[in-house]
Amino acid sequence: MVGWHILLGAVLAGPVCILLSLWACRRVWRNARRLTIRARGKERLIEVGQLVGGLAHEIKNPLSTINVNLTLLSEDLRRYHDEEHGRLARRLAAVRTEVGRLQGILDDFLRFAGKYELALKPTDLRRAIEELLDFFAPQAEAAHVVFRSSLPQTQVVCNIDENLVKQAVLNLMINAVQAMPEGGELLMRLSNQRSKAVIEVTDTGPGIPPEVLPRIFDAYYSTKRRGSGLGLPTTRRIVREHEGDIEVQSEPGKGTRFVVTLPLHKS
Repeated sequence: MVGWHILLGAVLAGPVCILLSLWACRRVWRNARRLTIRARGKERLIEVGQLVGGLAHEIKNPLSTINVNLTLLSEDLRRYHDEEHGRLARRLAAVRTEVGRLQGILDDFLRFAGKYELALKPTDLRRAIEELLDFFAPQAEAAHVVFRSSLPQTQVVCNIDENLVKQAVLNLMINAVQAMPEGGELLMRLSNQRSKAVIEVTDTGPGIPPEVLPRIFDAYYSTKRRGSGLGLPTTRRIVREHEGDIEVQSEPGKGTRFVVTLPLHKS
């Protein structure tokens, strides 16, 4: 009887092994197919990104030519002082404004989509932010925004591309001032917390609605009438390129706070 059990087990084991082998092969094939599709999709995205970047450059060149010619036409029209030429001059001014806006959108796109070659070096963030505050103070004052800062007494050194990090923080400052069209307060704070530098940009504006908050870092999403929708996505990309992180905290009616963390330089 024992022999029959062994024989029966061997007979049954054959098909089971075959089924298990087929199942394993099918699973491996599906995983390989998924990875192939993903790789092709990634290659396609890279290709599309290169095409879009090239297209943006191609559009930017004729826009510059159009703007130059509009400027020359405006200068020609200024020689005349009758109503008809004045009306034409106003129309040209409106077109020049839109051309300038398109150039700004293209510049923002190229900064956002371009490849960042980081020029990393140990940098004192306190000094960099002090320079940024001095540069931005007149713009804040013109917008009736009171500038306040809280910086440490000692250096806060991070291994960063200073120009890019300044651009990222400046985007947050501009965003904060634009959120307070009637004026308000803007607080810049830098601190050293364990192994990270923390930059906080806080405004006393109207805050961000809860339904909008999850989308503020989406490319081309903007609640501003003439916003490009690339300022905050660019800031986040720059921060992440530096192996940092950015968070936002906001409450309607009480303002918004952006918190950027960057790794400290390891000496």
